[in-house]
Amino acid sequence: MAVTEYSYSVADIEVLEFDAVVRKRPGMYFGVGPGSPKLPDSLLCAVARHVLHPATRVAAAHTLCGLVEITSDSSFTVAMDQPHDWGAFGGPELGYYDSLLGPEWWLLAAAAAVSRQVTVEMWCAGRGLCQELRGIRPLGRPQEFHPAEGSGTRVSFAVDPAYVGEHFVFPTDLEKLDLHGPHCLEPAGPGSVLFRDVRDGHTTSESLHH
Repeated sequence: MAVTEYSYSVADIEVLEFDAVVRKRPGMYFGVGPGSPKLPDSLLCAVARHVLHPATRVAAAHTLCGLVEITSDSSFTVAMDQPHDWGAFGGPELGYYDSLLGPEWWLLAAAAAVSRQVTVEMWCAGRGLCQELRGIRPLGRPQEFHPAEGSGTRVSFAVDPAYVGEHFVFPTDLEKLDLHGPHCLEPAGPGSVLFRDVRDGHTTSESLHH
């Protein structure tokens, strides 16, 4: 049997940017492809799941409290009581493409990559920073704002219809969302995520997940 030989060079290697990887292989981040009817549920679950299972440098598993508000069929906001430690520099280290979203929030960054408009707010010790993104790409440097007390993060997403399709609609049955998955082995803690559906301009349903 003849053996075919292949040769490869640097020219054969395609290096993709983070947002291009997410759009090309969304299953790596959300578990389903862009055309799947399960994408709306999976995207919501991925973001909320990251609140209950953040990077270890952010907080221990099952300790943060978060609120996910569905504001339209294709937009939502996630807010959490994330403890910040901005140190002597008075602000966070910038992440992907000099945005406020860094690798410690890689699933939020992945959701941003499939969104047309994103707003990121972070606050700590009386100082707040806000940044507008198109996808995961900043439209400018973080801007100062006067926050409420405490420490936290809030990110608003408007999903890109050119990517997800015109039939993309976030679910109304919020009780069935699984925020732990088969690989969660952490013990229960004080953390929780409250889902609130306000897409009609008022609260239509709520679901609390621990």
